[in-house]
Amino acid sequence: MSSSESDRERNVWRQTPLLVPIVAIAILLGFMLAGVLAPVYGLLGSAAVIAAALFARVQARAPAVFATVAPAPAADIDAAVTTDLAAVIGAAPIPLILLNADGIVLAFSGGARALAPALRRGQPAVMALRIPAVIEGIRAVRVGGTARRVEFSERVPFDRWYEVFINQVPSPAHSGPDLLLTFNDLTPLRRAEEMRADFVANASHELRTPLASLSGFIDTLQGPAREDTVARERFLRIMREQARRMARLIDDLLSLSRIELNAHIPPNTPMPLAPIVRHVIDSLQMLARERNVAVEFSDAPNPITVRGDRDELVRVFENLIENALKYGGAGGRAVVTIKEPAKPGGEASVAVRDFGPGIAPEHLPRLTERFYRIDVGHSRAEGGTGLGLALVKHILNRHRGRLTIESTPGAGATFTAHLPTVVEA
Repeated sequence: MSSSESDRERNVWRQTPLLVPIVAIAILLGFMLAGVLAPVYGLLGSAAVIAAALFARVQARAPAVFATVAPAPAADIDAAVTTDLAAVIGAAPIPLILLNADGIVLAFSGGARALAPALRRGQPAVMALRIPAVIEGIRAVRVGGTARRVEFSERVPFDRWYEVFINQVPSPAHSGPDLLLTFNDLTPLRRAEEMRADFVANASHELRTPLASLSGFIDTLQGPAREDTVARERFLRIMREQARRMARLIDDLLSLSRIELNAHIPPNTPMPLAPIVRHVIDSLQMLARERNVAVEFSDAPNPITVRGDRDELVRVFENLIENALKYGGAGGRAVVTIKEPAKPGGEASVAVRDFGPGIAPEHLPRLTERFYRIDVGHSRAEGGTGLGLALVKHILNRHRGRLTIESTPGAGATFTAHLPTVVEA
C-alpha cells in the first residue's frame, strides 16, 4: 500500500469517530462469545471485525460515495459557480461582458462578441473595446466603485448608438468585485428622433406651397369665382393636383422613415431580379406612351437571384425608370439593362439609361440628398417630391447594395443599382 493510500485511510478513521468503538466492541464480543457460548458465535464476532475493516477500506478507496463525510473544498465550489455564471452570461440575448477587478475578460455573450469581435477570455478588455468612453467608465468604476452609464456611437458600417451600464458585482472566485458591462442598443430611438426632426424641417417646407395654393383657390371659389363655372373647374383640377402632390410627399417621407429605421436589418428572402424589373416596366407603359418614350429591356443570359424585399425593390426601379421617362424623355427612348455578376456571389446590376440633356458634374454628388433638385420648377411640375433618389439610396443600402450615377451633359444619364446575388447551391 502506498503512503498516500495509508494517509487517506488514517484520515478516514479520524473523520469517522464512531467506527473505532464499533470495531473494538466487535472484537471484544467475538472473544467473549468464542470462549463462553460456542464456536459459531466466535465466527460471528470475527465476521463483524472483518466487516468493519472492509468498511474502512472501501471508504478510503471511494471517498466520493461518502460525500457527506468529506465535503467538497470551497475552491471547487467557487470554480463551479464561476463556470455556471459564464454559461449564463454566454446565453444572454443582449451584449454582456464580465470582467475581473483587473479588467480581464471572464465571460461574454454572443451579442457582445458581435459588437466587439476581438473579445477573448483571459485578455484585457481594452484590447477588444477600443471605445474611449467605455474604457474610461471601466477605470472610474474600478477606482470609485460607483456604477456608471456611458453612451457611445459607431459610424461604420452605418450609424448606431449604444448605452453601457457598468456595475460592480460580487465575485464567487475571489474577494474583489467583478465588473458587469450591459449594452443597450439605442439606434431605434435615435433614428426615431432624427426622423421626427427631418419630418418637421423638410415636410413643413415642402407642404407650405401646396397648402398655400389650396387655401388661395378655396378663398377664390368662395368669393369672386363663386359663380364662374370655367374658373371653378380649372381651380378644382389644380387643387386636385396639389392634394396628390401632398399625398405623394407624405407617402415618400413615411417610406423613407420606415426604411431608415430598418437599415441595419437586411432582407433575407431570395428574389428573382428580372421578373421584378419587367413588372415595373409594364406598369409604367402608360406614362411612357404619354411621354412618347420607348423603353427597351435587355435581360441577362442567366436568371439572377438576390436577397431582398420585393416591394422595396419595386420602389427602386419605379423611381429610376420613372425619372428616365420624365426628365430624360427628350431623347425618345430609355434602356434598361440587367448584367450578371463578374463572379459567383458578386454584384448584379440594373442600369437605367436615358438619352436626355444629361446632368452637370457639380450636381451628381448631391442627387441622393433629400429634397435636392436640379430644377425645382421642373421637378414640381412633374410631380416630383425630391425624395425619389434618397429612397433608392436607402433601400439599396438596406439590401447591402449601392447606386452609381454617370452622366455627360447633352448625352443623357445612367443610373445603376448594384445588388449582391445569391449563390445557388
